[in-house]
Amino acid sequence: MTPARRLFLLSLMFTMLLAMAAASRHAAAQAFPARPVRLIVADAAGGAPDQLARIVAQKMSEGLGQQVIVDNKPGAGGALGAEMAARAPADGHTLLMTTTAIYAILPNLKKNLPFDPVRDFASLSRIATASNVLVVNQALPAASVGELVQLARSRPGVLNYASAGIGTPAHLAGEMLNQLAGVKLTHIPYKGAAPALLDVIAGNAQLIITSPIAAAAHLGEGRVRALATTGTERNPSLPQLPTVADAVPGYEITQSWGIVAPAGTPAPLLKVLTDEVVRVMSSPDVRERIAKTGAVPGTDAGSAFDAFMARERKRLGEVVARSGIVLAE
Repeated sequence: MTPARRLFLLSLMFTMLLAMAAASRHAAAQAFPARPVRLIVADAAGGAPDQLARIVAQKMSEGLGQQVIVDNKPGAGGALGAEMAARAPADGHTLLMTTTAIYAILPNLKKNLPFDPVRDFASLSRIATASNVLVVNQALPAASVGELVQLARSRPGVLNYASAGIGTPAHLAGEMLNQLAGVKLTHIPYKGAAPALLDVIAGNAQLIITSPIAAAAHLGEGRVRALATTGTERNPSLPQLPTVADAVPGYEITQSWGIVAPAGTPAPLLKVLTDEVVRVMSSPDVRERIAKTGAVPGTDAGSAFDAFMARERKRLGEVVARSGIVLAE
């Protein structure tokens, strides 16, 4: 056999192998998902990530032809659920509802996390963003942020603020208020926003700075009182409320949520999942339901979502450094 003939046959075999591999990947994508998909939420039932996850999971189930099951795994400020997702098989059947705490705050607070927000996950899409809302127990004698600050200054260490756990946005939000307002609020962490809010209602904690998604039902029923929101501008879902920055200059914190898969998930499956999330987020009824929670729907997918998370990680890292927050390893 001549060298030219041998080279031709090798080239032909290589082309055939590539075609077979592509066909195999296509067939795998066509058959996916083969069973229900688990969407891990690193927060308790009733919290903002849980509510958003259930809105999205319902629509994804219709599009994928398999049930998307929300699996709540609260604990360690979101690190527990994130670790479980990072260690799950990378076959497209496990996803994570990632949060500001998971991809931006915890990496700046702890060096020895059991997961890496960049290395261990592949991004699908952002779901929503919202400024937080500062709510207080109805019995607290403060009708504004200014009055709250004055009360806190007169009672250093006496007023408690609840959070969804150490290292969560609510924790960072409280510490930001301590630093920028010159007050001393005592932090009480819980396993999720829902139980934290219940203790604010009960009066065991006096306030919480949380997402409007988590607080909406309680605000609607008058169980807690909202004083302000935490963005640079008023929250469109709560336009009657001023911003915390109106009374405490420089104060700003928001939350964002999105969906990621374990790193190593095959590209064809990532495309199927990403396309489905984008389709769901383009649905008018889904966007309306999310908007009613007080969040703004967001659909930047893949690398755009990666870039967004990187910017937030840097921005909040600077906030953590200025605030002097230190967490035990």
